[in-house]
Amino acid sequence: MKLKFVMSTLMAGAALLAMTHSAYALDEEAAKALAKQNNCLKCHAIEKEKDGPAYKEVAKKYKGKATAEARLIEHITSGEKAKFPDGHEEEHKIVKTSPPKDMAQIKNLVQWILAQ
Repeated sequence: MKLKFVMSTLMAGAALLAMTHSAYALDEEAAKALAKQNNCLKCHAIEKEKDGPAYKEVAKKYKGKATAEARLIEHITSGEKAKFPDGHEEEHKIVKTSPPKDMAQIKNLVQWILAQ
C-alpha cells in the first residue's frame, strides 16, 4: 500500500514538473523575432563574432553563473557602454518590446542567448 502511495506521489510530482517546465519553455521563434526587430543581429551572430560577441561565446562566458540572466537583462535594457573589437565604446542599443518594457519578452530573449 505504501509503495502505491509513493509511486503515485512521484508520478504526480513528475507531471507537475513537466507542466511547470512547459509553461516557462523558451520561445525560440519569439526571441529570434525580437532580436531581428531590434537589429541585434547587425552586431551579433549565433556562432561568429561580428562587432559584438557571438551568442555562443556569451552563453559560454556566463555558463553556470547565477547572475547571468540579470547581467544580460541589465546590459540590453540600460544602454550601458559596449566595447568594440577596435577598442572604441558605444552605448548598447536598448531592446524595445511591444508592449514597452515587457520583461517576459526580454527574459525570453536573454534565455535564448544563454541557451546557445
